[in-house]
Amino acid sequence: MAALNLTTSDPSTFILMGIPGLEAAHLWISIPFTMFYIIGMFGNVMLLFVVVKEQTLHKPMYLLLCMLALTDIGTTTSIMPKALCIFWFNLKVITVSGCLTQMFFLHAVSAMYSAILVAMAFDRYVAICNPLRYATILTNARIAQLGIVGLIRAVLFVLPMPLLLSRQPFCANRIIAHTHCEHLAVVKMSCADTTVNRTYGLMMTLVIMGSDLTLIAVSYSLITRAVLRISSKEAHQKALNTCTAHICVMLTSYTSVLFTTLTHRFGQGIAPHVHIILADLSFLVPPMLNPIIYGVKTKDLRDKVFKYACRR
Repeated sequence: MAALNLTTSDPSTFILMGIPGLEAAHLWISIPFTMFYIIGMFGNVMLLFVVVKEQTLHKPMYLLLCMLALTDIGTTTSIMPKALCIFWFNLKVITVSGCLTQMFFLHAVSAMYSAILVAMAFDRYVAICNPLRYATILTNARIAQLGIVGLIRAVLFVLPMPLLLSRQPFCANRIIAHTHCEHLAVVKMSCADTTVNRTYGLMMTLVIMGSDLTLIAVSYSLITRAVLRISSKEAHQKALNTCTAHICVMLTSYTSVLFTTLTHRFGQGIAPHVHIILADLSFLVPPMLNPIIYGVKTKDLRDKVFKYACRR
C-alpha cells in the first residue's frame, strides 16, 4: 500500500516490483543471480587484465574479445545493482530519469554487443578465407574503427526510445512489474497512445538483429564454402576449431535474447514471473559464459590466464 501511495503522490518516480508473485523468495532468487554476476565480472575483468598485460595478445581477435568483455560488464552492471537493492533491501523506487537512463544504457550496450559479434564473424571470415591478407585487412586501428561505428550505431538507434518516452504522460499507478526498466514495461506506464513507441521498439530490434544475423549468416556461409574446399582433414578441423568459440557465444546470446523477446511480446499465456526471470537470465548467463568459452577454446588466452593464476 505504501508503494501505491508513493506512485500516486510522486510523479517523478517509478516503483520496480522485482519479480511479482515471488516477493517472498527474492532473497533466495538473489543467490544464483549474485553468483552469476560475480562469476561474469571476475571472468571478464580477468580477460581484460590478461589481454592488456600481454603484448603478444595485442591482436585484432583479442581486441574484439576485450570489446565483448566490456559490453558484458556493461550489460550486467546496468541491471544488477538495482535488482539486488530490490532483492536485499526492498529499495524499489527509481526516478523517471534514472529509469530512462538505465533503459538507454541497457539497450545501447546490447546493440553494441550484437555489432561486436558481427565484427567477430568478419574476423573469422578473413582469417579462414583470406589468411594471407589478414594482417593488412584487420589491423588494430581498423578494429577500433569498427568499434566506434558500432557504438555510434547503437546510440543513434537506441536514443529515440527514452526520448520518445520522456514526452509521454505517465499514469498515477507507476508500478513496473520488473527488476529493471525494460522498454515495453515502461511503455505500459503511459496513459497516452504508445503506438509509435511500441512500433519503434519492435522495428529497432528487427533491424539491428535482422541485419546483424544476416551479416553473420553470410560470413559463415562463405566460411563453410571455403572449408569444404579444403582437402586436408587436419586443416579442415583447424579451420572449424577457430570458429567454435564464436558460434557458441552467438548461440548463448542470440538464442536467449530472441526467446525472451518473443515470449515477452507474444507469450501471453506464460506467467509474468517467468518472463522476468528469463529476461534477467538472458542478461546474466551469456556474460558469465563468454569468458569461460573463450578461455577454454583459445589456447593462447588460456595459457596466459593460467600463467597469472599460478603466479598468485
